[in-house]
Parts: sequence; C-alpha cells; structure tokens
Amino acid sequence: MDTQHDNALTHALAAIPGPVPPSGVLHVVIPHTSRFTVVGNHLAQHAELSLIAIGIAVYIQSLPTGTEVGIKALTARFPEGEVKIARALRELEAHGYLRRTRVRLTKGRVATRTVFCNQPGAVLRGVAGAVPVVGPAVRSTTPAPTLVREHIHVPEPVAEPEPTAVPEESRPVPEPVPVREAAHPPVRLPLRTAPTQPRRPLPHPRALTPELRQAASALLADLRRHAEELVLSEEAVEELVPGVAAWLERDATTDAIRRALTADLPTPLKHPARLLRHRLTALLPPPLPGIHALAQPRRTPVTPFQTCDGCERAFRSHDPGHCRDCRAQYWEAA
Repeated sequence: MDTQHDNALTHALAAIPGPVPPSGVLHVVIPHTSRFTVVGNHLAQHAELSLIAIGIAVYIQSLPTGTEVGIKALTARFPEGEVKIARALRELEAHGYLRRTRVRLTKGRVATRTVFCNQPGAVLRGVAGAVPVVGPAVRSTTPAPTLVREHIHVPEPVAEPEPTAVPEESRPVPEPVPVREAAHPPVRLPLRTAPTQPRRPLPHPRALTPELRQAASALLADLRRHAEELVLSEEAVEELVPGVAAWLERDATTDAIRRALTADLPTPLKHPARLLRHRLTALLPPPLPGIHALAQPRRTPVTPFQTCDGCERAFRSHDPGHCRDCRAQYWEAA
C-alpha cells in the first residue's frame, strides 16, 4: 500500500456534463489568488517562436523590474546553454516582445536597457492602455486561501473584442523609467583574440646598385601589362624596388619574379602594393647553391672481403691470405 491513488480526478471526470473528448488535454482549472502572471495566447501559442523562446518570455514577464535578464543570468538559471538562450532572445526581438538598447550612464559608463512588451501587437495598433508599466504583469499580496478542486471543463474559444481607436489627446503620456546604476562598475573581460604578429620587413639586397634599381623599377612598372589589377604609383614602385632587387641578387629571373607576383590574384584586389610587398617577403627564394655544394659527397672507402686460405672463412682485408685465427696458429707453430 505504498502507492496512493487519488480518486478526486476520477470523480471530477464523471461529473462533467456532456460527452468527454476521447483524446486531447483536459484542464483542471483552479483560480489563482496570488503569485501569478497573465500571459496572452498570442505568446503561449505563437506559431513562429520556439519553445525555449516562449518559456524565456514567460519567465521574463513574471520577474520584477530591475532583475537581470542577460544571457549570463539566464544561463545560470536554466540548463540551456548560451547559444540556445541567445537565439531565443533574438527570436523575441524579431517578433517585438523584447528590445535591448545601450544607454549611457553617468561618469561615461554604458549599460544595456532591456524592455519587455507583453502585447507587441497592441503597441503597433495603438490600442488604448498600451502604456509601459513598471513591474511584472500582475502582482498580488493577498494571502493564498485554501485551494478547492473544481470540475474539469474544456474551455471554449472566446472571440476577443476589436480594439477601439483612441485619439492621441486622450492617451496618457508615459513617464520616463529611471535607470538604476550598478553598485559596482562592470568588469571588462579581455578579448580572446590571437596576438598580432609583427609585419616582416621587406628584403633588401646587400648592395643596391644602379643596375639592380633600374631592372627592379622596370619590372614593377611592367606588371600592369600582365595583370590589369597591378597598377602601382611611383611611390609604391620606389618602396618595392629593394624587394625585387633582393630577388634579382639571388639569381631569380624576371619571368620567375613576374609569375610569383601575378599568379592567383584575389578578386577584387583592393591594395595591390600590399599584396606585392607580402609576396616579395614571404616567397623570397634562397640563394643559389655553389658548384661545390652540388657535388656528390665522397664515400668512405670500404675494405673488401677476402676468403681465408686455411679455413675458408670470410674476413676483411685489402690483400688475400689468412684470417686472424689462422695467422695466430701459424705463428705458434713457427
């Protein structure tokens, strides 16, 4: 007898006048007298909002004014992660239930003001009474009486009356809501970004001779014939001359330099001088090796194998004869 069976629900079902629906939900309606919030069916049965967005909207609507409802606060309250909660807040903003703006406080501080509207459609239509109210939707301080079970009934849809237009002169003017400053200044977390790498310097030749300068200038000015995007100014050509001269000093041909600078250009190309500077720096070839560096290394001479004339065992020696053991035996015999 450890399981208790509540027969009140069975008796309530039997007392329903008329036929009971064979399927679907049946409501046990017990009127609230304290700690309740009025939520419209336009929110509870919204066809485009997700279930998480509807739940967060109901939760925010039940909170008193001044409660933190940011992503961090909601993540600490509910098991859903920051990604789902942020997506739900964006849904509420897109449908007019939520509005987040940045306001500047005293002493140069900035805070986020969150405004929740329980009937965004009424605000758009200009319905009378659509005035901002400080506080939750409904709040009652009456002590809760003893709950009484009522009969179960299936509520029928009630047509809402059409709102009547109210002239602008008779509408009450909302008073500005004061913004409470935080007790402590907000803590600014460091940005999680990778440190910026310093830009590598443009390569320079060991000696910038007049011949190298002229050849480099001509090659840079001639690039626009091969790629229309590479139109350089005289200042840019003068700045990039040492980089091209470093390539020429390392015995790179003009065709090789031109292919390296004009191949696979991005579209559109906004800064051709920066691109050429990067390629001249990052693709700089090493100096050509000398003749002696390309020569094959000499191999260490290897002593060949010989067959012992006494025991026919293999041993290393430049001259044929006997191995070490056989030579020792002959020496002892002698």
